[in-house]
Amino acid sequence: QVQLVESGGGLVQAGGSLRLSCAPSERTFSVYAMGWFRQAPGKERDFVAAISGGGTTYYQDSVKGRFTISRDNAKNTVYLQMNSLKPEDTAVYYCATRRGIRAGITQSMYDYWGQGTQVTVSS
Repeated sequence: QVQLVESGGGLVQAGGSLRLSCAPSERTFSVYAMGWFRQAPGKERDFVAAISGGGTTYYQDSVKGRFTISRDNAKNTVYLQMNSLKPEDTAVYYCATRRGIRAGITQSMYDYWGQGTQVTVSS
């Protein structure tokens, strides 16, 4: 069973930045699609960003221009750089992956999920 280890969450003031990291336990996932999703209190889990095995990126409209997803295949790690954070970005952020290079915005595409990391943005 693939494990996804997330890190980088925390408390930040509005306008600040955080960088989330996600490292799969298997190196084979360095070429597969990865995604980030988030779940705010009382809401469903939503798509945030994704990156394909070839490096194509996808973003939710509300984070375009503020968040950047990237990957370092040598380190087998995917990052989510979050800038200009807003209180509405407060959520538990989940990393996800699948055994395939094509990425997408649909949760059902992804087979493996991390435990989640809390991001809290204060106003």
